[in-house]
Amino acid sequence: MQARALPRFETPTLYDRMRSMLGVDFYRLFHTPMYYIFLAIAAIIPAMVVSMAGMSGPDGAAQAAPLYTNTWNIIAANTPLYIVRDIGDYANMNMVFIFGGIMVSIFIGHDYRSGYVKQLFTTHAKKLDYMLSKSIVCAFAMACMCVTYLLGGMAGGMLSGLSMQVNFGLLLLAILGKMVMSLGWASLYTFINVVLRRYFGVSITLSFILGTGIPIIGAAAILGNTPALNLFLYGSSVYACLSSNILTLLVCIIVSVLWAVVYNALGTLVLSRSDVY
Repeated sequence: MQARALPRFETPTLYDRMRSMLGVDFYRLFHTPMYYIFLAIAAIIPAMVVSMAGMSGPDGAAQAAPLYTNTWNIIAANTPLYIVRDIGDYANMNMVFIFGGIMVSIFIGHDYRSGYVKQLFTTHAKKLDYMLSKSIVCAFAMACMCVTYLLGGMAGGMLSGLSMQVNFGLLLLAILGKMVMSLGWASLYTFINVVLRRYFGVSITLSFILGTGIPIIGAAAILGNTPALNLFLYGSSVYACLSSNILTLLVCIIVSVLWAVVYNALGTLVLSRSDVY
């Protein structure tokens, strides 16, 4: 009599695990009011920027003047500017990465406050899966914020009567360059919030500081407007401008992916060697 073969239990592949984890995280994202609030914030910001005025006057008298004369400068600067000369250089789509950092802090912070992480890792979920899923979902959210920022910027520019003249090919490359940087930023913010999971206020503050690019602006003040700063997230985000080309987009993709790999690996190491609750 031939013995019956015992059933085989196959170990889930990374694809299977990630599909399940991403399904849960995307469901939580789409059913969280915070996501839609930040999309709205990203749309409102450029409209507010358009309404801001600088004070200038050739005779020294105070005279209200718009920050921009061209709508698309709300999206990106004309050339890479690592050193902020005035608010007009700073106030563009890069601001999404500031508010995106706050959103990531809230999203991940809720995992720990609600006990979701404890329940998740009790079922033996792999730490790498958690890092990858959070990075991908948060990158998606920030890319969506870039889209609503673009729509808000266009609406604000048209309502303010600003020029719409631009090379649309270069504009598209600049927008894509900034959007792909979302992956690197999301991975960095995820890592920060995993390390500082017990210090919610500190994680938000640090995310805000890094999102503003203050460290790179400080380095640029010493080193000058050097392309070497493109190796950093803020540098590559600035590099995506209205004079972008295919090489610019390629640099943004490479830097974003490299930062994602490094910070997801570091985050996995932190989670595997410490109390995650």
